[in-house]
Amino acid sequence: MPKPHGFSYERHRDRSVVITHQGRTAATLRGNRAEKFLTEVGSGDAQLVMARWTGAYKFGNERTAKNHPRNRR
Repeated sequence: MPKPHGFSYERHRDRSVVITHQGRTAATLRGNRAEKFLTEVGSGDAQLVMARWTGAYKFGNERTAKNHPRNRR
């Protein structure tokens, strides 16, 4: 499984955090969630943490599942 990549985040003055993936906004966190995110991103693999928080965590089987006969329409 490839490692997540292409994520970045910006902290704003109003204590919110905007997470982007390849230049597009993926999530906006405010308040306690933003603080929790910043703590977690500082203590681990930042790309993996951002992928988990945005729900964009890939399991590696998306391409295979897309070509499955039941998904062809």
